[in-house]
Amino acid sequence: MTIAAKEQISTESTITVAPQSGYTGAEISGVDLSEELSDQVIAEIRQALLQWKVVFFRDQTIGHAEQIAFARRFGKVTPAHPYEENPPEGFPEILPIDSRRYGTQYGRKRTSYDSSWHTDVTALINPPAFSILRADILPPYGGDTAWTNLVAAYENLPAEVRAFADVLDAEHTFENRATQGSARAAVIDGKPLRTYHPVVRVHPETGERALFVSPGFTRKTKTVRNLGPRLSSHLLDALWEEATRTEYTVRFRWAPGSVAFWDNRATAHLAIPDAGHLGYDRVLYRVTIEGDVLRGVDGRLSESLEGEAFLGA
Repeated sequence: MTIAAKEQISTESTITVAPQSGYTGAEISGVDLSEELSDQVIAEIRQALLQWKVVFFRDQTIGHAEQIAFARRFGKVTPAHPYEENPPEGFPEILPIDSRRYGTQYGRKRTSYDSSWHTDVTALINPPAFSILRADILPPYGGDTAWTNLVAAYENLPAEVRAFADVLDAEHTFENRATQGSARAAVIDGKPLRTYHPVVRVHPETGERALFVSPGFTRKTKTVRNLGPRLSSHLLDALWEEATRTEYTVRFRWAPGSVAFWDNRATAHLAIPDAGHLGYDRVLYRVTIEGDVLRGVDGRLSESLEGEAFLGA
């Protein structure tokens, strides 16, 4: 946490933070996201977020405008997505996570764009710092989301493995999963995103080190700089197996009015693919906050191979 944020917090907390697992996730109560929150409340939410990596709010009654306004208290809000062409009218910052759209885009019912573990849009040179997801339409059961704590995963690796991972870079690519020949596939193919990121990043606010090996974006090439494809694949798989050990994760059951807010620099998440076959709609809305260029343990920065920085306003 920044010194300024610490100074804004009084000795008496104005919110309640209830941890949801040993390493990851906390539920925050005593906050109405439809209201204009004080600087102290925002600082306390940020403190909880930095500590627990993802925080949850229940029973909120907010729409697109309130979600965006809340996000702006934490940084510059980006456009919905590098490849999003149809956000809700008047709200270019909103990305619909909408099972009804995916049926058209992919030719089959699914409840999320990516049903693998991932950190949001890591193919960018500056992936989002934070993401905020709001539930709208939900199946009566199924469709949960899980998060894992990439700082805890790194810190619990053997020292020798940490030292080896500290100096590696992995290629992150936006893989085109749209139906080939479709307009969306053409858009993605026309604006490729590829970046070499440090396998271990230094968190710009806390100074913590986190594994940064998102399978959703390293799956296509499985390339670690200066290592061959076979060794790269085995290494990334091994690191990811460690990163998603059950004890580092938390699973969130969505309900009407639920909001999840996560630190995209220190987590990965999984939209659990257990509801697509049920025939129910699942609609959530996401906003993202502009991130920084990753910095490795030795100070080296990420290297863009294709694509531009993703900036907010």
